[in-house]
Amino acid sequence: MKEVSFKIDGKTYKAPLGENLIMAAKRNGVYIPTLCYLEGHPCLGTCRVCTIRVNGRSMAACTLTLTENMQLEVNTSELQDMRKAIVELIFVEGNHFCPACEKGGDCQLQAVAYAMDMRVARFHYSFSPYRIHYEGKNIILEHNRCMHCKRCTNLFQDDQGYKIFSFINRGSKTRVMIDLDREKLLSAEKLREAKQLCPTGAILLQGGGFDRAIGTRQYDQRPIGVIPKGEK
Repeated sequence: MKEVSFKIDGKTYKAPLGENLIMAAKRNGVYIPTLCYLEGHPCLGTCRVCTIRVNGRSMAACTLTLTENMQLEVNTSELQDMRKAIVELIFVEGNHFCPACEKGGDCQLQAVAYAMDMRVARFHYSFSPYRIHYEGKNIILEHNRCMHCKRCTNLFQDDQGYKIFSFINRGSKTRVMIDLDREKLLSAEKLREAKQLCPTGAILLQGGGFDRAIGTRQYDQRPIGVIPKGEK
């Protein structure tokens, strides 16, 4: 595939033409945070945590592909503060109490907050407590942690290729719900996939709890913003 040149914060890099900007930056060791984008899947563009400037315009990096001579601003102080504010707003709109969350250490939201050096949100907490959905045979929906990223509703399919997650209601009353008939037929592999797909602790498994010791979980092993040299 043809490689093209582009710039990030004034430094020239190369990556394949048409590659997603998040992946093109990662290929060159530059981390662009995101919560809704998932490598190898269609772009969702919902969280805006990957906001950068492209040729002077503020845009979500996950929604764009690389072209020749793109000029990207990623780590200016203004953009870093903007992205941090978005993550802080996600925290204050949900009940993300990391020390008590079953997904601590495996949670992408938590990992991104650490990478941004977030200690406390500058905004007032504004969430209303929602009822936890225990009706599934295998899956628990913790609505208080859901950030409506659309990963589960748009990217997850059961073993027969059917979607089982969907949104109900609108506005502040929007919730993710689950097809209970199809949920109870999910294989163990698909259940793990559903849990891992969620960037927060909103999708949990019955009887799962704290299944691995602190220090052995995904982001305990390697912080999310650390890209080893040569990784693509």
